[in-house]
Amino acid sequence: MIKVDFSEQRAYFYKGGKLIGVSRASSGKPGFATRPGHFRVLSKHPRHRSSIYGSFVQHGSGRVIRANVNTRKHRRPPGTYYRGAKMHYYIRFNSGIGFHASGNVPNRPASHGCVRLPPEMARKFYRHAPVGTRVTITH
Repeated sequence: MIKVDFSEQRAYFYKGGKLIGVSRASSGKPGFATRPGHFRVLSKHPRHRSSIYGSFVQHGSGRVIRANVNTRKHRRPPGTYYRGAKMHYYIRFNSGIGFHASGNVPNRPASHGCVRLPPEMARKFYRHAPVGTRVTITH
């Protein structure tokens, strides 16, 4: 079971009722709040990329033309392609929301709705949380 307490910005991993891991976490920032509730791990992807947030990259050169794009708001310029933001060790638990590794986990709400974890903890959670694992999100 994975329990996330957003009042602490912490994630707790339990196996067989025993606490086996604790991590700092970063939930959804204002306007992108992570929904509380009871969920289950739906799928896992070790090298996932966002389908919504990322960059527009120039064909050929690979140069980023525009960073921090939202595909729901920004149109792709001609001569570019969309490259989704890296979300390694992605553990999906609610529609397009999940846990994933990030180098930016400031212990405050800062994401677009996912739960960010430091890379080493995201890897551990990923390794030990099979599909079907219970996830509880509280504020």
